[in-house]
Amino acid sequence: MLEIKNVSLRYGTKKALDGVTVSFAPGQIVGLLGENGAGKTSLLKAILGLLPFSGEVLLDGESVTRRNIARLSFATCEHSFFPSLTPRAHRDFYAQHFPGFLDRRFQALMDFFALPDSRPVRALSAGQKNQFEVILALSQGADYILMDEPFAGNDIFNREDFYKVLLGILEPGETVILSTHLIQEIRDFVSRAVLIRGGRIVGDLETDELEESGTDLVEAVKASYGYEPDRAARALDSLTGRQGEGQS
Repeated sequence: MLEIKNVSLRYGTKKALDGVTVSFAPGQIVGLLGENGAGKTSLLKAILGLLPFSGEVLLDGESVTRRNIARLSFATCEHSFFPSLTPRAHRDFYAQHFPGFLDRRFQALMDFFALPDSRPVRALSAGQKNQFEVILALSQGADYILMDEPFAGNDIFNREDFYKVLLGILEPGETVILSTHLIQEIRDFVSRAVLIRGGRIVGDLETDELEESGTDLVEAVKASYGYEPDRAARALDSLTGRQGEGQS
């Protein structure tokens, strides 16, 4: 169990996380959903100890330290690989440093994304770099795989196919926490959606329960955020009025 208890985090005077409490059990695919600046990336980085915070992050009741950090992996669009190394060299490095490294999964995902394994990673395209970041996170052998907008720069076909592959390769005890804006794309693949807004958890939805009640995940998210359906129309009315005033 990964537990986040009353976690708060600031950037100077700005509060990025405000008393966040949430837990993640083994074997889930969780969508971490929220607007830009909602606190998604801050929460993932706090879990990993990459940012100072108050509160607790516990992994099976223990604080996250060097002793157990390998049970967590991270795929970020900021990238955490070594740009001068080839994918093949990364494979050797990970196999040496992570006893649970999944070489067969690494090779299968490299084939799936059709990535070259003998060129320095810095020579890959932006989309390929993000794909490789995901491959490393999934192959490390971690119990909890954190992904922060992992498919920026990738086309919709690659993304949709990957979600299908993801469902097929995960072991029962592996948990994926996927931070994304692409709610419609992931709604058929996540078992749970945790909603964050203004640094606070504002919703925690089980997709099975939504399906049983006939509620669409996108509509449930909109309701939790207080989405206003006429927002665009009101903005257009306002803009049109100002344009008219300027022309008169």
